[in-house]
Amino acid sequence: MSLSGNAGSKQKTIAVFITAAFIVLITVLSTLGVFNQYIQTVIMSVGINIIFAASLNIVNGYMGEFSCGHAGFMAVGAYVSSVLSMILFTENKFFDSPLLPPESSIPLFPVVILVGGVCAAVTGLLVAIPSFKTRDDYLAIITIASNYIIMTAINNMEVVGASRGLMGMKNTIRAMSQVVPLAWMVLWVLLFVAISVVAINRLMNSVLGKGISTIRYDEISAEIMSVNTNRMKLLAFCFSSGLAGVAGGLFAHMLGFINPASFNIMKSTEGMVMVYLGGMGSLSGSVLSAVFFTFLLQILQPLQILKWVFIPLLLILLMQFRPEGIMGNKELPYMWAQIKARFSGNGGGKK
Repeated sequence: MSLSGNAGSKQKTIAVFITAAFIVLITVLSTLGVFNQYIQTVIMSVGINIIFAASLNIVNGYMGEFSCGHAGFMAVGAYVSSVLSMILFTENKFFDSPLLPPESSIPLFPVVILVGGVCAAVTGLLVAIPSFKTRDDYLAIITIASNYIIMTAINNMEVVGASRGLMGMKNTIRAMSQVVPLAWMVLWVLLFVAISVVAINRLMNSVLGKGISTIRYDEISAEIMSVNTNRMKLLAFCFSSGLAGVAGGLFAHMLGFINPASFNIMKSTEGMVMVYLGGMGSLSGSVLSAVFFTFLLQILQPLQILKWVFIPLLLILLMQFRPEGIMGNKELPYMWAQIKARFSGNGGGKK
């Protein structure tokens, strides 16, 4: 046991070291201009999509529910963190001057993003409560309705620009760069991706995570086995929507401009495509599909609106020929072990 424990600890240490080295390398290359602005935007888009897809996978994959309005929670996080960021660190339309000095933006920026995530989680709580007695198609209708409610509310809020949108978040990133010249936005996105992936992995491998997964297989049996399914749904929805809010805050600061149309049903559809493409209940699948989907969007960019003919077609073909997605419900370590066993001959002798 001690040998296996030491091996596991060593693997975790190596994984942390590789992740930290990767984040530092990408940030340094971006700061030095080796990666131009377009490449940096693609890298950040991949990271934001990873958080967005992985967060939706908690509800649609691990819990087995059918949420179709995830972009609404992303919008809450985007607008809350944007307004808070502008009030605290930059000259804005809300106050004549920022409430805090520009140098405070570096240590407090992650707090601003997390506040947006918390507000999105509270919104998710409001959706979770009516979900206690609904499943499948009914839950899909509730989440779609919540997406439209959030969009309609923002469209009528003049204080945040209504349908015209909100801009000025880039000034916060410029304030950071004036203090320390660094590709701050790239760094923050990569850090939040690492934290989000670790947090989801820890949750889903914990006792609470196992409780969430039981709902997917049989909710009635889970209740018979003393699993508080209402509590599990509450936890899954809040955690999922909170991470979507974090993705929204990063998305807003990456672009420097948002409007309600940025978080419509098409954005929610993107999340569902990534979840089903990667595999239901697979964190590794969400990461891989987010990378693939982001690059696919870049390739299809010249097609403009026609890309939304190709992407649903991709989903139809996926459902026809590989409905379990790229990874199914497996993770990369399991798949890697299977590949090693096959090529080493350990799994090839059975008849």
